[in-house]
Amino acid sequence: MSSGGKNVQTSTASSSPSPSSSPSTLHFIGKKEDIIKAGRMTKLVNGCRDVLVLYHQGQFHAMDMRCYHSGGALQYGDIEEFNGRPCIVCPWHKYKITLAEGEGLYQAVEDPTGKPLRTSWRSKGVKQRIHKVTEVNGDVYVILNDSSEAIDSDVYQTEKYRTVLLKAMSKPKLK
Repeated sequence: MSSGGKNVQTSTASSSPSPSSSPSTLHFIGKKEDIIKAGRMTKLVNGCRDVLVLYHQGQFHAMDMRCYHSGGALQYGDIEEFNGRPCIVCPWHKYKITLAEGEGLYQAVEDPTGKPLRTSWRSKGVKQRIHKVTEVNGDVYVILNDSSEAIDSDVYQTEKYRTVLLKAMSKPKLK
């Protein structure tokens, strides 16, 4: 898409920013080629939100960096497909989160008394906050999802959590 001579590309489940979008809502993440080469990048955005930007199958995706379940670092998670949907798998407890919507997926047993057991993939609903990714002239930006509706991953975006986490990580390990 072209806008005033600038190459603008938007990814993730949201549509492209409207002309009324304020430039201050765009948060620079990095150069497109650097993110594509690395496959993923994390950044503290707006001084308050840790965001993971992924490049997968030709698309950018952005979400809160810490898993909604227990705060696992999603930048170390594998990307796998479940029920035809690309997901990031939390490296701590193997929770599956869809890249496009932030839904938590789980495998449900249809009838626990039936043999053989039959399972199907189900959604827990949106658990991970997803953000909009925009590319302008080779630069990648994120527009934070500022919905006032609470999402489970918000718990790990507080200053209190970061302070507790950093203290725990900086303590020397006893042998």
